[in-house]
This record gives sequence, C-alpha cells and structure tokens, in this order.
Amino acid sequence: MKWFSAFLIVATYVAHQDYWNWKETHPLVFGFLPVGLAYHAAYCGVASLLLAFLVKTVWPVELERVEPLNPDTGQGAH
Repeated sequence: MKWFSAFLIVATYVAHQDYWNWKETHPLVFGFLPVGLAYHAAYCGVASLLLAFLVKTVWPVELERVEPLNPDTGQGAH
C-alpha cells in the first residue's frame, strides 16, 4: 500500500505541472471558464480525493491515541 500511495502522490504532483495550458484561453469550458482554470479546478478535486484516501489508508494510528487527563492538574499524562 505504501508504494501505491507514493505512486499516486508522484502522479498527482506531475499532473499539477500543467505547462500545456498556460497560454491557452480556448476552448472555454461551460462557455465561460478558460481551460487552464477548469483543469486546475479538476486537479483540486483529485488532490482532495487523494488526501482523503491517504488519511483513510496510511495515516499513522499512533497519532490518534488520546492520553487520559490527570484529574489533579487537568493535563494529559506524560
């Protein structure tokens, strides 16, 4: 799973470098949105889905451990 996740991260990073759309204003997507801006909006959606996938699959469980509060000080036990 670690290698697959790393591949997805690299692929998403490569897809972010959309040098082919920098100087293009046509075609307009939905009749008003420049193609570069539409590409970036779609990229943001894909990046959000990737981050949700990474949190669900490879997030370290140790970071979610909650320490009980010390009733005397009101702070977590160290």
